[in-house]
Amino acid sequence: ESHNGRNTLTNSNGVQSKSTDTPFALAEALWQELEAAPPALNSLPFSGGLLGYWGYTLGTALHRISHSSRSLCNLPDLRLGVYTWALVLNHSTAKAQLIFHPQCAPGQRREIRVLLEGSRPEHNHITDSFALTSAFAPTSSQADHIRSVKRIKDYIRAGDCYQVNLAQHFSAGYTGDTWHAYQQLRRALPSPFSAYLEWQDNAVMSLSPERFLKSSMGQVETKPIKGTIKRGETVEADNNNAVELINSAKNRAENLMIVDLLRNDLGKSCEPGSIRVPKLFALESFANVHHLVSTITGTLAKGESPFSLLEGAFPGGSITGAPKKRAMEIIEELEVCQRSLYCGSVGYVSTTGRMDTNIAIRTLLADGNTLHCWGGGGIVAESDPQAEYQESLDKIQLLMDCLQSL
Repeated sequence: ESHNGRNTLTNSNGVQSKSTDTPFALAEALWQELEAAPPALNSLPFSGGLLGYWGYTLGTALHRISHSSRSLCNLPDLRLGVYTWALVLNHSTAKAQLIFHPQCAPGQRREIRVLLEGSRPEHNHITDSFALTSAFAPTSSQADHIRSVKRIKDYIRAGDCYQVNLAQHFSAGYTGDTWHAYQQLRRALPSPFSAYLEWQDNAVMSLSPERFLKSSMGQVETKPIKGTIKRGETVEADNNNAVELINSAKNRAENLMIVDLLRNDLGKSCEPGSIRVPKLFALESFANVHHLVSTITGTLAKGESPFSLLEGAFPGGSITGAPKKRAMEIIEELEVCQRSLYCGSVGYVSTTGRMDTNIAIRTLLADGNTLHCWGGGGIVAESDPQAEYQESLDKIQLLMDCLQSL
Protein backbone atom coordinates (compact mmCIF):
# COMPACT_ATOMS: atom_id res chain seq x y z
CA GLU A 1 0.00 0.00 0.00
CA SER A 2 1.04 3.59 -0.62
CA HIS A 3 -0.21 6.55 1.43
CA ASN A 4 1.00 10.05 0.55
CA GLY A 5 4.29 8.74 -0.79
CA ARG A 6 4.88 6.32 2.11
CA ASN A 7 4.94 2.66 1.08
CA THR A 8 4.09 -0.25 3.39
CA LEU A 9 4.63 -3.91 2.56
CA THR A 10 2.74 -6.53 4.57
CA ASN A 11 3.73 -10.18 4.19
CA SER A 12 1.46 -13.21 4.57
CA ASN A 13 2.26 -13.37 8.29
CA GLY A 14 1.18 -9.76 8.85
CA VAL A 15 4.72 -8.46 9.31
CA GLN A 16 5.13 -4.95 7.88
CA SER A 17 8.11 -3.14 6.41
CA LYS A 18 8.64 0.24 4.76
CA SER A 19 10.11 1.18 1.39
CA THR A 20 11.30 4.49 -0.01
CA ASP A 21 11.09 3.31 -3.64
CA THR A 22 8.52 4.89 -5.91
CA PRO A 23 5.27 2.88 -5.97
CA PHE A 24 5.85 1.85 -9.60
CA ALA A 25 9.45 0.74 -8.98
CA LEU A 26 8.43 -1.15 -5.84
CA ALA A 27 5.62 -2.94 -7.68
CA GLU A 28 8.00 -3.97 -10.46
CA ALA A 29 10.53 -5.27 -7.92
CA LEU A 30 7.86 -7.44 -6.27
CA TRP A 31 6.77 -8.71 -9.69
CA GLN A 32 10.33 -9.61 -10.65
CA GLU A 33 10.70 -11.71 -7.51
CA LEU A 34 8.16 -14.11 -9.02
CA GLU A 35 9.60 -16.45 -11.62
CA ALA A 36 7.99 -16.46 -15.05
CA ALA A 37 5.07 -18.81 -15.43
CA PRO A 38 5.48 -21.85 -17.76
CA PRO A 39 4.86 -21.02 -21.46
CA ALA A 40 1.76 -23.23 -21.40
CA LEU A 41 0.04 -20.54 -19.32
CA ASN A 42 0.75 -17.71 -21.78
CA SER A 43 -2.75 -17.90 -23.22
CA LEU A 44 -4.35 -17.19 -19.84
CA PRO A 45 -4.98 -13.61 -18.73
CA PHE A 46 -3.52 -14.18 -15.25
CA SER A 47 -1.26 -16.93 -13.90
CA GLY A 48 -0.08 -15.30 -10.70
CA GLY A 49 1.44 -11.86 -10.29
CA LEU A 50 0.26 -8.48 -9.01
CA LEU A 51 -3.38 -7.42 -8.87
CA GLY A 52 -5.03 -4.34 -7.38
CA TYR A 53 -5.24 -0.64 -8.16
CA TRP A 54 -3.20 2.47 -8.85
CA GLY A 55 -5.04 5.62 -7.68
CA TYR A 56 -5.25 8.86 -9.63
CA THR A 57 -3.43 10.59 -6.78
CA LEU A 58 -0.25 8.71 -7.76
CA GLY A 59 -0.40 10.72 -10.98
CA THR A 60 -0.37 14.05 -9.21
CA ALA A 61 2.85 13.00 -7.48
CA LEU A 62 4.35 11.78 -10.78
CA HIS A 63 3.67 15.13 -12.42
CA ARG A 64 4.68 17.14 -9.33
CA ILE A 65 1.29 18.75 -8.80
CA SER A 66 0.65 20.01 -5.27
CA HIS A 67 -2.70 19.29 -3.65
CA SER A 68 -4.98 22.23 -2.93
CA SER A 69 -8.23 20.26 -2.73
CA ARG A 70 -9.26 18.23 0.32
CA SER A 71 -9.28 14.46 0.64
CA LEU A 72 -12.65 12.94 1.54
CA CYS A 73 -11.71 9.27 1.05
CA ASN A 74 -9.15 7.43 3.19
CA LEU A 75 -8.35 4.60 0.77
CA PRO A 76 -4.64 4.09 0.01
CA ASP A 77 -3.25 5.76 -3.12
CA LEU A 78 -2.17 2.29 -4.26
CA ARG A 79 -3.03 -1.20 -3.10
CA LEU A 80 -1.57 -4.27 -4.81
CA GLY A 81 -1.52 -7.90 -3.78
CA VAL A 82 1.05 -10.49 -4.84
CA TYR A 83 -0.91 -13.61 -5.84
CA THR A 84 0.45 -17.06 -6.61
CA TRP A 85 -2.83 -18.68 -7.67
CA ALA A 86 -5.89 -17.82 -9.72
CA LEU A 87 -9.23 -19.28 -10.72
CA VAL A 88 -9.79 -18.27 -14.34
CA LEU A 89 -13.35 -18.51 -15.68
CA ASN A 90 -13.99 -18.51 -19.42
CA HIS A 91 -17.66 -17.62 -19.76
CA SER A 92 -17.79 -18.21 -23.52
CA THR A 93 -16.67 -21.84 -23.16
CA ALA A 94 -18.18 -22.40 -19.68
CA LYS A 95 -14.83 -23.70 -18.41
CA ALA A 96 -12.79 -22.88 -15.32
CA GLN A 97 -9.07 -23.39 -14.71
CA LEU A 98 -7.36 -23.40 -11.34
CA ILE A 99 -3.82 -22.06 -11.73
CA PHE A 100 -1.02 -22.47 -9.18
CA HIS A 101 2.18 -20.53 -9.76
CA PRO A 102 5.34 -22.61 -9.11
CA GLN A 103 6.02 -20.46 -6.01
CA CYS A 104 2.62 -21.11 -4.48
CA ALA A 105 3.20 -22.81 -1.10
CA PRO A 106 1.92 -26.41 -0.74
CA GLY A 107 -0.14 -25.44 2.30
CA GLN A 108 -1.93 -22.72 0.37
CA ARG A 109 -2.62 -25.08 -2.52
CA ARG A 110 -4.31 -27.51 -0.14
CA GLU A 111 -6.32 -24.70 1.45
CA ILE A 112 -7.55 -23.43 -1.92
CA ARG A 113 -8.52 -26.91 -3.09
CA VAL A 114 -10.50 -27.54 0.10
CA LEU A 115 -12.39 -24.27 -0.38
CA LEU A 116 -13.18 -24.97 -4.03
CA GLU A 117 -14.25 -28.57 -3.42
CA GLY A 118 -16.97 -27.37 -1.04
CA SER A 119 -20.30 -26.05 -2.26
CA ARG A 120 -19.27 -22.52 -1.43
CA PRO A 121 -16.48 -20.88 0.56
CA GLU A 122 -17.75 -19.92 3.98
CA HIS A 123 -17.74 -16.15 4.33
CA ASN A 124 -19.92 -15.44 7.30
CA HIS A 125 -19.86 -11.70 6.70
CA ILE A 126 -21.56 -12.06 3.29
CA THR A 127 -25.28 -11.40 3.36
CA ASP A 128 -27.89 -10.53 0.80
CA SER A 129 -28.57 -7.18 2.40
CA PHE A 130 -27.42 -3.74 1.36
CA ALA A 131 -29.07 -0.37 1.82
CA LEU A 132 -28.16 3.27 1.65
CA THR A 133 -28.59 5.13 4.92
CA SER A 134 -28.64 8.45 3.08
CA ALA A 135 -29.25 9.43 -0.53
CA PHE A 136 -26.32 10.32 -2.79
CA ALA A 137 -25.57 14.00 -2.36
CA PRO A 138 -23.22 16.17 -4.43
CA THR A 139 -20.24 17.76 -2.71
CA SER A 140 -20.54 20.83 -4.97
CA SER A 141 -23.61 22.50 -6.43
CA GLN A 142 -24.79 22.53 -10.02
CA ALA A 143 -23.96 26.24 -10.15
CA ASP A 144 -20.40 25.53 -8.94
CA HIS A 145 -19.92 22.86 -11.62
CA ILE A 146 -21.16 25.17 -14.35
CA ARG A 147 -18.85 27.94 -13.14
CA SER A 148 -15.93 25.49 -13.30
CA VAL A 149 -16.82 24.55 -16.90
CA LYS A 150 -16.85 28.25 -17.81
CA ARG A 151 -13.48 28.72 -16.09
CA ILE A 152 -12.00 25.88 -18.14
CA LYS A 153 -13.33 27.49 -21.33
CA ASP A 154 -11.53 30.68 -20.23
CA TYR A 155 -8.30 28.69 -19.85
CA ILE A 156 -8.78 27.19 -23.31
CA ARG A 157 -9.31 30.62 -24.87
CA ALA A 158 -6.18 31.85 -23.08
CA GLY A 159 -4.16 29.02 -24.65
CA ASP A 160 -3.46 27.10 -21.41
CA CYS A 161 -4.98 23.86 -22.66
CA TYR A 162 -7.14 22.20 -25.31
CA GLN A 163 -9.30 20.02 -23.09
CA VAL A 164 -9.82 19.37 -19.36
CA ASN A 165 -11.72 16.47 -17.81
CA LEU A 166 -13.88 17.87 -15.00
CA ALA A 167 -15.60 15.62 -12.43
CA GLN A 168 -18.09 16.10 -9.64
CA HIS A 169 -18.22 14.03 -6.45
CA PHE A 170 -21.17 12.39 -4.68
CA SER A 171 -21.34 10.51 -1.40
CA ALA A 172 -23.88 8.46 0.55
CA GLY A 173 -23.99 6.45 3.76
CA TYR A 174 -24.62 2.71 3.56
CA THR A 175 -24.97 -0.44 5.57
CA GLY A 176 -24.67 -4.07 4.53
CA ASP A 177 -22.62 -6.12 2.09
CA THR A 178 -20.81 -4.35 -0.75
CA TRP A 179 -20.45 -7.65 -2.68
CA HIS A 180 -24.24 -7.87 -2.88
CA ALA A 181 -24.34 -4.23 -4.03
CA TYR A 182 -21.73 -4.93 -6.71
CA GLN A 183 -23.69 -7.90 -8.05
CA GLN A 184 -26.75 -5.67 -8.48
CA LEU A 185 -24.65 -2.98 -10.18
CA ARG A 186 -23.25 -5.56 -12.61
CA ARG A 187 -26.78 -6.56 -13.58
CA ALA A 188 -27.78 -2.92 -14.09
CA LEU A 189 -24.67 -1.91 -16.05
CA PRO A 190 -22.68 -4.82 -17.53
CA SER A 191 -19.25 -3.43 -18.39
CA PRO A 192 -16.20 -5.06 -19.99
CA PHE A 193 -13.60 -3.82 -17.49
CA SER A 194 -15.46 -4.27 -14.22
CA ALA A 195 -13.71 -5.18 -10.98
CA TYR A 196 -14.48 -5.82 -7.32
CA LEU A 197 -11.88 -5.55 -4.55
CA GLU A 198 -12.58 -5.83 -0.82
CA TRP A 199 -10.43 -5.61 2.30
CA GLN A 200 -11.15 -4.68 5.93
CA ASP A 201 -14.01 -2.15 5.78
CA ASN A 202 -13.10 -0.90 2.30
CA ALA A 203 -14.22 -1.95 -1.17
CA VAL A 204 -13.85 -0.93 -4.81
CA MET A 205 -16.83 -1.48 -7.13
CA SER A 206 -15.74 -0.59 -10.65
CA LEU A 207 -18.15 -0.80 -13.60
CA SER A 208 -15.66 0.62 -16.05
CA PRO A 209 -16.36 0.58 -19.81
CA GLU A 210 -12.81 1.69 -20.63
CA ARG A 211 -9.51 -0.12 -21.04
CA PHE A 212 -6.45 1.90 -20.10
CA LEU A 213 -3.46 -0.27 -21.02
CA LYS A 214 -3.13 -3.84 -22.18
CA SER A 215 0.27 -5.39 -22.84
CA SER A 216 0.72 -8.96 -24.05
CA MET A 217 3.66 -10.60 -25.81
CA GLY A 218 5.18 -7.17 -26.40
CA GLN A 219 2.06 -5.73 -28.03
CA VAL A 220 0.44 -2.70 -26.36
CA GLU A 221 -3.11 -1.40 -26.65
CA THR A 222 -5.08 1.49 -25.16
CA LYS A 223 -8.74 2.32 -25.88
CA PRO A 224 -9.65 5.85 -24.80
CA ILE A 225 -13.30 6.89 -24.53
CA LYS A 226 -14.15 10.45 -25.52
CA GLY A 227 -17.59 11.41 -26.75
CA THR A 228 -20.79 10.49 -24.93
CA ILE A 229 -24.54 10.72 -25.52
CA LYS A 230 -27.44 9.32 -23.48
CA ARG A 231 -29.33 6.25 -24.72
CA GLY A 232 -32.72 7.01 -26.26
CA GLU A 233 -35.99 5.89 -24.69
CA THR A 234 -37.21 4.32 -27.96
CA VAL A 235 -35.35 2.38 -30.66
CA GLU A 236 -35.73 5.29 -33.07
CA ALA A 237 -34.56 7.87 -30.54
CA ASP A 238 -31.65 5.62 -29.54
CA ASN A 239 -30.52 5.20 -33.14
CA ASN A 240 -30.83 8.94 -33.73
CA ASN A 241 -28.68 9.64 -30.67
CA ALA A 242 -26.02 7.20 -31.89
CA VAL A 243 -25.93 8.83 -35.33
CA GLU A 244 -25.76 12.27 -33.72
CA LEU A 245 -22.76 11.20 -31.64
CA ILE A 246 -20.93 9.63 -34.60
CA ASN A 247 -21.39 12.81 -36.66
CA SER A 248 -20.63 15.27 -33.82
CA ALA A 249 -17.64 17.42 -34.80
CA LYS A 250 -17.25 18.47 -31.17
CA ASN A 251 -17.10 14.91 -29.82
CA ARG A 252 -14.80 13.71 -32.62
CA ALA A 253 -12.42 16.59 -31.94
CA GLU A 254 -12.51 15.79 -28.20
CA ASN A 255 -11.63 12.18 -28.98
CA LEU A 256 -8.87 13.07 -31.44
CA MET A 257 -7.11 15.32 -28.92
CA ILE A 258 -6.81 12.40 -26.50
CA VAL A 259 -5.75 9.98 -29.25
CA ASP A 260 -2.83 12.30 -30.03
CA LEU A 261 -1.95 12.58 -26.32
CA LEU A 262 -1.96 8.79 -25.88
CA ARG A 263 0.07 8.25 -29.05
CA ASN A 264 2.69 10.42 -27.40
CA ASP A 265 2.39 8.60 -24.04
CA LEU A 266 2.79 5.17 -25.66
CA GLY A 267 5.75 6.50 -27.62
CA LYS A 268 7.71 6.84 -24.36
CA SER A 269 7.81 3.05 -23.98
CA CYS A 270 7.20 1.70 -27.50
CA GLU A 271 9.45 1.09 -30.50
CA PRO A 272 9.74 4.19 -32.72
CA GLY A 273 7.37 3.96 -35.67
CA SER A 274 5.26 1.19 -34.11
CA ILE A 275 2.35 3.36 -32.93
CA ARG A 276 -0.84 2.77 -34.93
CA VAL A 277 -4.52 3.81 -34.65
CA PRO A 278 -6.48 0.85 -36.11
CA LYS A 279 -9.84 2.23 -34.90
CA LEU A 280 -10.86 5.87 -34.69
CA PHE A 281 -14.25 7.07 -33.36
CA ALA A 282 -15.80 3.57 -33.09
CA LEU A 283 -19.28 3.50 -31.53
CA GLU A 284 -19.71 1.41 -28.37
CA SER A 285 -23.07 1.22 -26.58
CA PHE A 286 -23.82 0.53 -22.93
CA ALA A 287 -26.99 0.39 -20.83
CA ASN A 288 -26.91 4.10 -20.06
CA VAL A 289 -24.88 5.84 -22.80
CA HIS A 290 -23.26 5.57 -26.25
CA HIS A 291 -19.50 6.28 -26.44
CA LEU A 292 -16.92 7.03 -29.11
CA VAL A 293 -13.92 4.74 -28.55
CA SER A 294 -10.59 4.77 -30.38
CA THR A 295 -7.87 2.10 -30.31
CA ILE A 296 -4.15 2.87 -30.28
CA THR A 297 -1.49 0.13 -30.49
CA GLY A 298 2.27 -0.16 -30.32
CA THR A 299 5.18 -2.55 -29.73
CA LEU A 300 6.94 -2.42 -26.37
CA ALA A 301 10.57 -1.37 -26.77
CA LYS A 302 13.51 -3.42 -25.51
CA GLY A 303 14.29 -2.70 -21.87
CA GLU A 304 10.74 -1.56 -21.14
CA SER A 305 8.30 -3.42 -18.90
CA PRO A 306 4.56 -3.28 -18.20
CA PHE A 307 5.33 -1.11 -15.19
CA SER A 308 7.44 1.44 -17.08
CA LEU A 309 4.67 1.55 -19.70
CA LEU A 310 2.08 2.19 -17.00
CA GLU A 311 4.18 4.83 -15.27
CA GLY A 312 4.95 6.64 -18.53
CA ALA A 313 1.27 6.97 -19.45
CA PHE A 314 -0.22 7.45 -15.98
CA PRO A 315 -2.85 8.69 -15.36
CA GLY A 316 -4.80 8.00 -18.55
CA GLY A 317 -5.10 11.00 -20.85
CA SER A 318 -8.83 10.46 -21.41
CA ILE A 319 -9.51 11.48 -17.81
CA THR A 320 -7.04 14.38 -17.59
CA GLY A 321 -7.20 16.40 -20.78
CA ALA A 322 -4.47 17.94 -22.89
CA PRO A 323 -1.76 18.90 -22.36
CA LYS A 324 -1.76 16.48 -19.45
CA LYS A 325 0.14 18.35 -16.74
CA ARG A 326 -1.63 21.68 -17.25
CA ALA A 327 -4.99 19.92 -17.39
CA MET A 328 -4.22 18.15 -14.11
CA GLU A 329 -3.24 21.45 -12.49
CA ILE A 330 -6.60 22.93 -13.51
CA ILE A 331 -8.42 19.83 -12.22
CA GLU A 332 -6.68 20.27 -8.87
CA GLU A 333 -7.68 23.93 -8.80
CA LEU A 334 -11.36 23.46 -9.67
CA GLU A 335 -12.48 20.13 -8.22
CA VAL A 336 -13.58 20.37 -4.60
CA CYS A 337 -12.00 17.11 -3.43
CA GLN A 338 -9.21 14.75 -4.44
CA ARG A 339 -10.09 11.86 -6.76
CA SER A 340 -8.51 9.05 -4.70
CA LEU A 341 -8.72 5.92 -6.90
CA TYR A 342 -11.28 7.49 -9.27
CA CYS A 343 -9.71 7.97 -12.72
CA GLY A 344 -6.78 5.80 -11.72
CA SER A 345 -6.63 2.15 -12.81
CA VAL A 346 -7.67 -1.27 -11.54
CA GLY A 347 -5.90 -4.24 -13.08
CA TYR A 348 -3.22 -6.86 -12.98
CA VAL A 349 0.26 -7.75 -14.23
CA SER A 350 0.71 -11.50 -14.71
CA THR A 351 3.98 -13.37 -14.35
CA THR A 352 3.76 -14.00 -18.12
CA GLY A 353 4.22 -10.25 -18.63
CA ARG A 354 0.60 -9.74 -19.60
CA MET A 355 -0.98 -6.59 -18.17
CA ASP A 356 -4.56 -5.35 -18.38
CA THR A 357 -5.85 -2.24 -16.60
CA ASN A 358 -9.00 -0.18 -16.73
CA ILE A 359 -9.70 3.50 -16.33
CA ALA A 360 -11.45 3.60 -12.97
CA ILE A 361 -14.55 5.48 -14.05
CA ARG A 362 -18.13 4.43 -13.16
CA THR A 363 -16.41 3.39 -9.95
CA LEU A 364 -17.71 3.51 -6.38
CA LEU A 365 -15.43 3.43 -3.35
CA ALA A 366 -16.62 2.13 0.02
CA ASP A 367 -14.67 3.78 2.84
CA GLY A 368 -16.01 2.65 6.20
CA ASN A 369 -19.73 3.33 6.00
CA THR A 370 -19.48 5.94 3.23
CA LEU A 371 -19.76 5.43 -0.52
CA HIS A 372 -17.95 7.80 -2.88
CA CYS A 373 -18.86 8.21 -6.54
CA TRP A 374 -17.72 10.60 -9.28
CA GLY A 375 -19.00 11.54 -12.72
CA GLY A 376 -17.18 13.69 -15.23
CA GLY A 377 -16.48 14.59 -18.82
CA GLY A 378 -14.09 16.35 -21.15
CA ILE A 379 -14.51 20.12 -21.53
CA VAL A 380 -13.48 21.73 -24.83
CA ALA A 381 -13.96 25.16 -26.39
CA GLU A 382 -17.38 24.21 -27.82
CA SER A 383 -18.71 22.76 -24.56
CA ASP A 384 -22.10 23.93 -23.29
CA PRO A 385 -21.83 24.20 -19.46
CA GLN A 386 -25.37 22.98 -18.75
CA ALA A 387 -25.01 20.06 -21.16
CA GLU A 388 -21.67 19.08 -19.61
CA TYR A 389 -23.24 19.07 -16.15
CA GLN A 390 -26.02 16.80 -17.39
CA GLU A 391 -23.57 14.46 -19.15
CA SER A 392 -21.62 13.96 -15.93
CA LEU A 393 -24.88 12.87 -14.28
CA ASP A 394 -25.98 10.65 -17.18
CA LYS A 395 -22.83 8.55 -16.80
CA ILE A 396 -23.47 7.58 -13.17
CA GLN A 397 -27.19 8.15 -12.53
CA LEU A 398 -27.96 4.51 -13.30
CA LEU A 399 -25.45 3.38 -10.67
CA MET A 400 -26.80 5.71 -7.99
CA ASP A 401 -30.41 4.81 -8.81
CA CYS A 402 -29.59 1.10 -8.65
CA LEU A 403 -28.17 1.35 -5.12
CA GLN A 404 -30.93 3.66 -3.95
CA SER A 405 -33.50 1.04 -5.02
CA LEU A 406 -31.99 -1.78 -2.91
